[in-house]
Amino acid sequence: MRNKPPSLTESQYFLLAALLDGPLHGYGIIKATEQATDGRLRLAVGTLYGALDRLERARLVEADHEEIVDGRARRYYRLTNDGAAALQIEARRLQQAANVVIGRTRTAEA
Repeated sequence: MRNKPPSLTESQYFLLAALLDGPLHGYGIIKATEQATDGRLRLAVGTLYGALDRLERARLVEADHEEIVDGRARRYYRLTNDGAAALQIEARRLQQAANVVIGRTRTAEA
């Protein structure tokens, strides 16, 4: 990665995580984020495409390919190397933050 990766919102984090297994189209990303969060995070279409646009400008995702389904173009997006690195950095940051609270909770229970 060229510079320090941008901070990710929760929506961006789960959007990038949805692409770990390979390219997905918009509806596939929405369903994958919903499933990964047990329905807690439901991306609206406008939110999704706004986030994809920002992530594409940051070079964290890129268009992979398009196909025509029922006469409509369906664009698939994939994670870039920078996107995968940013996701790993954010996952470690979240894990460290959680460990602080979990450690204090265990100490308080003892």
